[in-house]
Amino acid sequence: MDIMELVERSKDAATVKRVFGEPIQHGDVVVIPVARVAHGGGGGQGEGKGEKGEESGGSGGGFGFGATPAGMFVLKDGDVLWRPAVDVNRIVLGGQAVAIVLLLTLRAIFKRRRRKR
Repeated sequence: MDIMELVERSKDAATVKRVFGEPIQHGDVVVIPVARVAHGGGGGQGEGKGEKGEESGGSGGGFGFGATPAGMFVLKDGDVLWRPAVDVNRIVLGGQAVAIVLLLTLRAIFKRRRRKR
C-alpha cells in the first residue's frame, strides 16, 4: 500500500456520519447521537547506504482512528436539547487523583508539625 492510498482511506474514515449517528425517532421525540472523533495518520520514506555500502531504503505509514460518545441532541416539541454523555470512569479517576493529592498534602503538613515539636 502506498502513502497516497493510505491518505485516501483516511479521508473515507473521517466523515460526518462518524460524528452524528442516524436519527432515532420514538413517537414525537427525535434523538441524534453525537461522538467525539479523532483521526490521524503519518508516513515517511528514506534512503541510505547499508553496513556493507549497498544502497537501501524503506518507507512506512500508519493511520489511527478513535471515537467516544459525546452526547445526544434531543428534538421534542420544536425544542432542541443537548444531553451530554457522562463518562463515569473519567469522573472516578479524577476523584482518585484529587484524593491522592489531598492525602500527600496532609502527610506533608503532619510531618512539618512533628518536626517542630
